[in-house]
Amino acid sequence: MRSYIPYGVSPAVLLPFDNDLAIDEAAFRRHLRDVAATDRISAITVNAHSTEVASCTFDEQRKVLDIARDEIGARLPLVNGIWADGSLDAARIARMATAGGASALLVFPPAPFTLGQSPQMALAHFSRIAEASDLSIIVFQYPIASGQGYPPGTLLRMCEEIPNIRAIKDWCGNPQQHEWHVRTLQSLPRPVNVLSTHSAWLLSSLVLGCNGLLSGSGSVIPDLQSALFRAVRSNDLEEARRINDRIYPLARVFYSEPWVDMHNRMKEALVLLGRQKRAVVRPPLTKIGDAEIASSNLVLWGDPGSNKVLARIADKLPVRWTAGAIAGTY
Repeated sequence: MRSYIPYGVSPAVLLPFDNDLAIDEAAFRRHLRDVAATDRISAITVNAHSTEVASCTFDEQRKVLDIARDEIGARLPLVNGIWADGSLDAARIARMATAGGASALLVFPPAPFTLGQSPQMALAHFSRIAEASDLSIIVFQYPIASGQGYPPGTLLRMCEEIPNIRAIKDWCGNPQQHEWHVRTLQSLPRPVNVLSTHSAWLLSSLVLGCNGLLSGSGSVIPDLQSALFRAVRSNDLEEARRINDRIYPLARVFYSEPWVDMHNRMKEALVLLGRQKRAVVRPPLTKIGDAEIASSNLVLWGDPGSNKVLARIADKLPVRWTAGAIAGTY
């Protein structure tokens, strides 16, 4: 799928580990099948924040891609993350991903950029990756204040001078800048799609005109994200707001402070839903405790048919679930 242009809904999946912190291949395959079965998604993303790529070796990243290609690669394009502080390592991962069957590369900003960057540095980094692979590149746009976000002038030069860049994953965190990305980049002579990852305020983001979304919470609610994207694209605001009302409570839990725990919480949600057996994360991340699960009401997410904990206590609650709706019984 070398001609793949990143667009639409591309969930970033989680990576299950066993109790010894090794990759749980069987659980990962099951998770991939679950997410890939979602109607009208465009791709699956691996080796990203959601798969704890920072804690995975090069060989493990290759294994993750190999498993994904074997399990779902015939059905969906695979986006492979490029997490590297140096351009040479980034190019090495790009070559691996290309040989391993990826259809696009999601390029994280190098950590040294937190100390300052110039347009020449950004161009040199992405040029090195583009020389190593002919796959479409998705630029991960961080907040400017982090030092790892690309200023508008730099981002425009990157899009104009590096033909492989076909999308950005927008995490700028600034609605005004986000709208500039949508209006400017998607209107270039060679359009660059804006894929939102503003998952804490996804409806507000998508209505600006994003041509897609790429989100870790798609590992848990890919169906709702797909439905929301379709409703927005169809200008059906009433339906979009209805779907967003279902997403909002969970987004508040996933994206509460500290943000670094967002994917830990998603793993816990999959356990509560009966889709995974364990919610193990690798250090320096730590497992979410029972107190946080209780205080965030994560235990009450879903319905008795999908949440095994909720099923045990449903008859004690003052609500009833009927045809996807919740009714009070006071």
